[in-house]
Amino acid sequence: MSEPQPFDTAQAELDSFLAKWRARWPEWAVVEIFVPAGQRAVALAWAALLQELTEAAWGGQDARPGEAKLAWWAEELQGWSAGRRRHPLGRALQREAAPWNALALQLPVLRAARERPADTADAYARLAPFTAAAAAIEAALFSAGAPDPAAPDAIGATLLHARFFHADDAHVPRAVLVRAGEGEPLRIWAHQLRLRWPTGRPTGIPRRLWSRLARARLRRGDPARPLSPWVALWVGWRAARGARRN
Repeated sequence: MSEPQPFDTAQAELDSFLAKWRARWPEWAVVEIFVPAGQRAVALAWAALLQELTEAAWGGQDARPGEAKLAWWAEELQGWSAGRRRHPLGRALQREAAPWNALALQLPVLRAARERPADTADAYARLAPFTAAAAAIEAALFSAGAPDPAAPDAIGATLLHARFFHADDAHVPRAVLVRAGEGEPLRIWAHQLRLRWPTGRPTGIPRRLWSRLARARLRRGDPARPLSPWVALWVGWRAARGARRN
């Protein structure tokens, strides 16, 4: 009879962060089949990392704890470029040859994007330095380093969508608030964001899937509500095929 295997604490810690992202995006269990098998683990870890960074930047009423977390993450990502890792997500990502240090340098952009933008164009523009760095990461992870001109806008759109997971309306542009008056600024902003959704088709299949899933949620009126499995499957199939719209 074989001896029981020791519990893999490091893997359990990694799985806990992946589960946090899956809980927000249960559709992934349906659509990840469209991602090449060799990219699935890295794609999931990358999505979880982006969630950790945006939660640090935009979560909570007090920005100071998040600022401390972002400072820690900047050191961590710089360590990944030097072959060191501390965070469980590094187990899945640190060994990938990607420009982690360049991403670390743009974390203050995420923090600054916590402030209310003037309008839709400003909301995208504030994130642009970060989305360019994130697009370079995705090119390294999913496209053999080839530049993807459609990726930065697609990343920006999904990051703006992610703000709807927070309870307040601090991300709603001032122009939308003026238009809404006593109406529903979150609903109006969700509609405007969907209309402004990028039309380019990212090269990497994971980014196409994330972008299409987020836009499909906006179309159904509640940005935080998961799609049904059948709708998610349809959206994922069209995204994998490269169809322009859901």
